[in-house]
Amino acid sequence: MTDMISEAPPLEKGKTVQQYIDEQPVWPDGTPLHSTPMTSMQFRIWALACAGKFFEGMVVFMTGVAVPLIAIQFHLNSADKGMVTAASLAGILVGASALGGLADSFGRKRMFIAEMVIFVVFLVALTISPNFITLVICLFGAGLALGCDYPTAHMVISESIPTKARGRLVLSAFAFQAVGACVGTTVGFLILMASPHLDSWRWMYATTIIPAILVVVGRLFISDSAQWLVAKGRVEDAEEATKQLLKRVPQYPKSISLRHLAHKHKEHEGKTGYLTLFNKDNRRATILSSVPWFLQDLATYGIGIFTPTILAAVLGSTAKGHAVSSTIKNDILGAQGTALMNILFIVGIIVAIMLVERVGRIKLQIFGFIGCAVGLLLTGLSEHSDGTNNMVLLFAGFTVFYFMTNLGPNSMTYLVAGEVFPTRVRGKGAGFAASFAKIGAVLTAFLFPTLLNVLGTTTLLYGLVCTALLGAVVTYFFKIETTGVSLESVGSSDSSES
Repeated sequence: MTDMISEAPPLEKGKTVQQYIDEQPVWPDGTPLHSTPMTSMQFRIWALACAGKFFEGMVVFMTGVAVPLIAIQFHLNSADKGMVTAASLAGILVGASALGGLADSFGRKRMFIAEMVIFVVFLVALTISPNFITLVICLFGAGLALGCDYPTAHMVISESIPTKARGRLVLSAFAFQAVGACVGTTVGFLILMASPHLDSWRWMYATTIIPAILVVVGRLFISDSAQWLVAKGRVEDAEEATKQLLKRVPQYPKSISLRHLAHKHKEHEGKTGYLTLFNKDNRRATILSSVPWFLQDLATYGIGIFTPTILAAVLGSTAKGHAVSSTIKNDILGAQGTALMNILFIVGIIVAIMLVERVGRIKLQIFGFIGCAVGLLLTGLSEHSDGTNNMVLLFAGFTVFYFMTNLGPNSMTYLVAGEVFPTRVRGKGAGFAASFAKIGAVLTAFLFPTLLNVLGTTTLLYGLVCTALLGAVVTYFFKIETTGVSLESVGSSDSSES
């Protein structure tokens, strides 16, 4: 019956890119469809963006399983181990702004391809690293590419799909970070079981190389962002990109004309530097997108990376004997526990996908921060004075935290950061927010082992309770609700504030 569908009546004399994307076809009797069907190109863009988030989750959380083996092979002390866990996060910190911001200058597609090429190069070098220094450099380089993916993956999706589906599709792609985390710890566990040797960590990272190469090839064959092309004044290229994006059978819209937008970009020409993020028009968006994300990363990466170590200790894995065999046994136990917890990441984000367009970004972020605080508090209360743990409270706390972080702040901070800035500085804004957030992740990853020894688990967890509550407060006072708002209208008015 699809051949009976026709183009909807014109919305106005001149349409924007997003209006063409949002256009709903109608039946011959004038009845509109309930939604705008996705094209094959839109699905391809979404799938290739999912891959970048998957690799991030896989590499960052796999490091938690690999660190104990690396530490023995390269004779690392606690500070060295901190550098290993923080290296990829430091790369993400730099890459999100330094490379992700380039998407505003060179285009979404170019950087979308370049980041994955960089990732493959450093990943191959990582698997053959001969020493500690090379290892850290390679992890940092892989992080650069993953950092670039933070803004670009969001933008290639959000600038190419219908407004009503934006939140669900961006979050469903982001969910693959949790899938990658689960797969990363599971792969680490399986490799350790099959080959319990110190070099097993190399095979863990090697499993990602061929899939990453395939993603590079796939990204060569997508359309560029027509919204970005319009913002750069390349209207004819934008028309071609829109036609490529919306190619479907039967074809609608029947024709695409953006020539009335030829001079639209002149209004803001030259106002695309990083300082633009702090002017009166964008300051609120910069605070909302970066500060809560920073506070969220303190807990998510601190707890996530070291969950294998924490669970192995709490569950009583005290294998005796040779240092290598004992470490591998403890590592396997920790990997099993982490894989179970990562399932809650996935469940939480699935619920977020279901609720985001109905409840809204801001409400979910505030509610999620409060839920994270409750989970961390329960985990802190689980420790008895004699050093033992109440297992019911411990796992209840971990369960609540891992679920609520993806229902709320872990997913919403990523979504909001790519929506609250105008097109001309969206890459820089989202990149800056991701970089600022990763300052918290890097500090936590580097300092967490030392803080655990100095402050103890309980005190550290209570401190994270406070940061989670602060995240809810900042979100409330600087809120900008983007649910149902066209990205082309962002920055043109205050209508999105609520």
